[in-house]
Amino acid sequence: MPLLEQIKDAGIVGCGGAGFPAHVKLNCTVEHLIINAAECEPLLRTDRWLMIHKAAEIITAVEMMAEMVKASHIHIALKETYRQEIQALESAIAERSSPVRLFQMKNFYPAGDEQIMVCDVTGRTVPPSGIPLDVGAVVSNLATAYSIYQASQGEPFTSKYLTVTGAVTSPCIVHAPLGTSFAECLKAAGGPAAAGCHVIAGGPLMGKCYSMQEAEKLVVTKTTSGFILVPDDAPLVLNHQIPVNVSLKRAKMSCIQCTYCTQMCPRYLTGHPLKPHMIMRKLAYAQSPEDILDDIHVKNAMICSECGLCETYACPMGLKPRQVNIYLKGLLRQKGFRYEKPLAAFRQLEERSYRRVPSRRIAARLGVDAYYDYHIEECQELMPEVVHIPLQQHIGAPSIPAVAAGDKVVAGQLIGSIPEKALGANIHASICGRVRSVSNSEIIICAE
Repeated sequence: MPLLEQIKDAGIVGCGGAGFPAHVKLNCTVEHLIINAAECEPLLRTDRWLMIHKAAEIITAVEMMAEMVKASHIHIALKETYRQEIQALESAIAERSSPVRLFQMKNFYPAGDEQIMVCDVTGRTVPPSGIPLDVGAVVSNLATAYSIYQASQGEPFTSKYLTVTGAVTSPCIVHAPLGTSFAECLKAAGGPAAAGCHVIAGGPLMGKCYSMQEAEKLVVTKTTSGFILVPDDAPLVLNHQIPVNVSLKRAKMSCIQCTYCTQMCPRYLTGHPLKPHMIMRKLAYAQSPEDILDDIHVKNAMICSECGLCETYACPMGLKPRQVNIYLKGLLRQKGFRYEKPLAAFRQLEERSYRRVPSRRIAARLGVDAYYDYHIEECQELMPEVVHIPLQQHIGAPSIPAVAAGDKVVAGQLIGSIPEKALGANIHASICGRVRSVSNSEIIICAE
């Protein structure tokens, strides 16, 4: 069976982002195949663990992927500080006399952003509202590559490696069946190390913030990169709690037009026409946000990557340009606006090389630097009694249930299929057991 069909059958989606179905993304011919191993967000350690412990499998998978997309340049992009990981990958490359090469990046945020990585590796700027394919590249997450290796061996995507760290007793990597509860993952890490915590699902900058009570409903999905516990009074948590209407008022009253948000914006530095300070200026003189939606600078909010560097690091007034951009993007979508990809070529700015923010400094601003140097080596294998498997763990249409309540299933069995003529991904049982219930949103399986 061709590798692309194996990827589709296995239900593989992008592990490092929104979960775009891999069989669609990799159905292309490109010059550059780039494997994203830079683990963009501070504190996450999953990809680093995989590089050390699964190096041979990863290099094998990357070679297969490169042959499939006919790439002539094959790179695994990772941070130059990943010494042990580099050594493991170089050993696997040498053993196979592999054409795969390592591209060592500086340790800055957001090094793992797909478009930033393409700019660094190829020197080409992905156009605003474009994708790497527009400049002859395709980017795949390292964990996705490992899942593709498993698919080539006949193993569907049924489990996820993720980081559980922060204010926990024993930070660790967890290998969990899809649908495993957050509570099970937290237990594997020894539970909270302090009273009064919030949970970040994902990285500290772009992840979602939950109270412990809200986090009880979280389960491991194909796109879960980690769970981070942080104290209730951490700046990271307090920033999440500021309502958007407050941010809008502060923007109108307090923006001093220093332009730092624009000067440090990763998208602006790659050559995109995004200027957050101009958006803040327009907002300051408007009666309401709805009055400025036709302005070209405001429309450029649509190309904001929402990395959060502007509000976490750049703004001296503590304002939230990212939150403003997200709000304006919502208004523009409601109005039916679609950002048209420009035909002109774009080039990165010369100053980009010296406007890179170290990841540790970002962690300090967020109040999570105490967890930055955790060396996580242990991997906990979880065997939950019950899994709640969502039918939508990917971009596209939800999967259609292929089982009914009462059915007996085995791990790896297809339980959700791609709707006909729709973008989607197959879903498989992550444990052996019996289906307890099937709804429009999830399938619950109990071990027997």
